[in-house]
Amino acid sequence: MVSGSGISARRIVVDARHHMLGRLSSILVKELLNGQRVVVVRCEEICLSGGLVHQKTKYLRFLRKRMNTKPSHGPIHFRAPSKILWRTIRGMIPHKTKHGAAVLARLKVYEGVPPPYDKIKRMVIPDALKVLRLQAGHKYRLLGKLSSEVGWNHYDTIKELENKRKERAQVAYGRRKQLAKLRVKAEKAAEETLGPQLAMYAEMKILRWICGHTRSNKIRSEDIQNKVGVLASVVDKMREARLRWLDYVKKR
Repeated sequence: MVSGSGISARRIVVDARHHMLGRLSSILVKELLNGQRVVVVRCEEICLSGGLVHQKTKYLRFLRKRMNTKPSHGPIHFRAPSKILWRTIRGMIPHKTKHGAAVLARLKVYEGVPPPYDKIKRMVIPDALKVLRLQAGHKYRLLGKLSSEVGWNHYDTIKELENKRKERAQVAYGRRKQLAKLRVKAEKAAEETLGPQLAMYAEMKILRWICGHTRSNKIRSEDIQNKVGVLASVVDKMREARLRWLDYVKKR
């Protein structure tokens, strides 16, 4: 369900694979500030422009920034790709206010695709995709690989879990494909054997809708005769129903 402002009541699940970090963050910030709840998965496959050596050097310079007397006071240096994305988004939000804290609470970030989001339709953001925003032939590096170079120890684990998830998804897709073929075959066989009866059932369904009856009500022949006429074709009945609906809308 989408409200009048275009904000969905459900969480939007974004697949961050091969999205540019900065562009993805800026677009997500606008959605979060508008009140949209967002879940970002596969953060380890976010792209950064530039080679690995350049990006690693930049991050090592960032790691040297700390408080001399008590480093645990900050700044906190995240190594996980999901937390790097979270920190990038936090830098674009007034996070020290109550409003900013509420905005950040609408965001969830994950490496891989954990349940239940593996069963939910995932979206991409075209304005942040690498193939559309990065010049062809330009160097880029995956955020997960950079994180593993600077202290993140779960790169291989996430990769193994993702391979298992893809295998399960492939099996489920094959099963759905087979069921769809069986359904088409069964519908074709039913149409060959029950063709006239199916046409009659379809006409009765239209008559129920025109007469305003629910499935639990019985259609009486006199109701049909009074409202649409017995000898009228299905197309004529549908046309009359549309005209009655248009008259009702105009009156309102």
